[in-house]
Amino acid sequence: MNSNLTVLVFTHNEEKNVKECINAAKILAKNIIVIDSQSTDKTIEILKSKRIKFYSFPYQKYVEPAREFGISKVKSDWVLILDADERITKLLALEIMEKIKDKKFSYYYLPRKNIFINFWLKHGGWWPDYQIRLINKKYFLSWPKEIHSTPKIKGKGGYFKNPLIHLFHGNLEVMVKKTIIFEEIEANLLYQAGRKANVFIFFRKFLGEFWRRCFKFLGFLDGNIGIMEAIYQAFSKTITYLFLYEKYSPNEKSRSLHSLS
Repeated sequence: MNSNLTVLVFTHNEEKNVKECINAAKILAKNIIVIDSQSTDKTIEILKSKRIKFYSFPYQKYVEPAREFGISKVKSDWVLILDADERITKLLALEIMEKIKDKKFSYYYLPRKNIFINFWLKHGGWWPDYQIRLINKKYFLSWPKEIHSTPKIKGKGGYFKNPLIHLFHGNLEVMVKKTIIFEEIEANLLYQAGRKANVFIFFRKFLGEFWRRCFKFLGFLDGNIGIMEAIYQAFSKTITYLFLYEKYSPNEKSRSLHSLS
């Protein structure tokens, strides 16, 4: 274990995930901090039972607004950022301990092994899915609050070989709930940017995303699960533009539809 590194975990109603996430994190570090966004399930109860330090952060629909707050609570030089549905492996822990001895890089990209319904998605654009997760706090500047934003850090970034395990879609019900939340946020951003939507765009987005995931990025090589995921991503992209279309007034919707003729 390394005392110069803190594992920072973000949670919101993660009673099904947080215990396993913390147990895996203990392979690497004794310093573990959880930033909880007002969980209403047993997440806090589990953290107290495991004597894990945690801080409360106002609930947001996505995690990025809590990232910078969490990093501000870290006292060590290095911080590893995890979501509750991510797992550290022994091989990754060994690589992390080696990397933080090297002063060449101020942050690192970690590959993620995305697991969809117990299946590793090797194609469809899901691998290696590099994410900035290991940061030397001395070089950290800020983390933008926008959804899917990346941190601003001074210096150069390096890359890891061993992946994080990401249990990103456990079942279809959870997938749909997350899609409704995230795509509504994306639709708001598009609306603020003045983007339009019409029936032609619905079809174009669905077919374009399906072709990209299934054929361009070879998602079909992952078999039935890969094809299912390609269909779902196409559905997700289309939902964004359906939400966007809904935001316009009836007159604007009518003009958007008439532009097809």
